[in-house]
Amino acid sequence: QVQLVESGGGLVQPGGSLRLSCAASQNIARDYTFNWYRQAPGEERALVARITAGDNTGYVDSVRGRFIISRDNAKNTVYLQMNSLRPEDTAVYYCNAGPLIGVGPYWGQGTQVTVSS
Repeated sequence: QVQLVESGGGLVQPGGSLRLSCAASQNIARDYTFNWYRQAPGEERALVARITAGDNTGYVDSVRGRFIISRDNAKNTVYLQMNSLRPEDTAVYYCNAGPLIGVGPYWGQGTQVTVSS
């Protein structure tokens, strides 16, 4: 069973930056597609960014140019660098992974990101 553990969330002022980490319990980083989702209060969980096993990346329009998804295969960890944060980025961020492109079967527990002055 693959386990994913997110970290790096917190409170940040508008315009600030945070880096989220998603550590996998098994050596899957190079072979799996990893996704970052987020869920704001009263809203559905939505895809934010994706990195495939072939290192192709994709972003939702609202974060493109501000967020960067990357991986460190040696550490079995995927990152989400979030810059120029806005109040509307406030949400619980979830890491997701699977062997195919698209939503995978494995989820982390989520990490809270709050953007507020």
